[in-house]
Amino acid sequence: MPTMTLHDLAKKMRDIDFTMLFTQTDGGAMAGRPMSNNGDVEYDGDSYFFTSEHTRMVRDIERTPQVTLSLQGKQGLLGKPPIFISVQGAASLLRDRASFQAHWNKDLERWFEQGVDTPGLVLIKVHATRIHYWDGEENGEVAVG
Repeated sequence: MPTMTLHDLAKKMRDIDFTMLFTQTDGGAMAGRPMSNNGDVEYDGDSYFFTSEHTRMVRDIERTPQVTLSLQGKQGLLGKPPIFISVQGAASLLRDRASFQAHWNKDLERWFEQGVDTPGLVLIKVHATRIHYWDGEENGEVAVG
């Protein structure tokens, strides 16, 4: 029987920076790319990722907002496998400066040199609808409201 709550998973997710974000292409294929959580680790069922307006990912989300996130933790204790997490959710595209500022991290200037004023900046918000996890012998699904 699964015992983890969203709060338990959030604690485990704090140490995982990179996520694979999967969208559905116009041809029906799945496209995945690594995305940083930008240090935005107070997980409550929403994940945030910055990107540029003119990417295939943005076009995919505009057409089909259902996405999947895939996370893998570090090696488990005593050589056990790490935690694996799959998040299914609905993505929305935020283009307002207030949202950018709320989720900005100075490290992002490596990719977006003008900060929140970078032309064509987009913030992807993924609201989880289902979360599955595999942690050693335990696995389960966490309901997200």
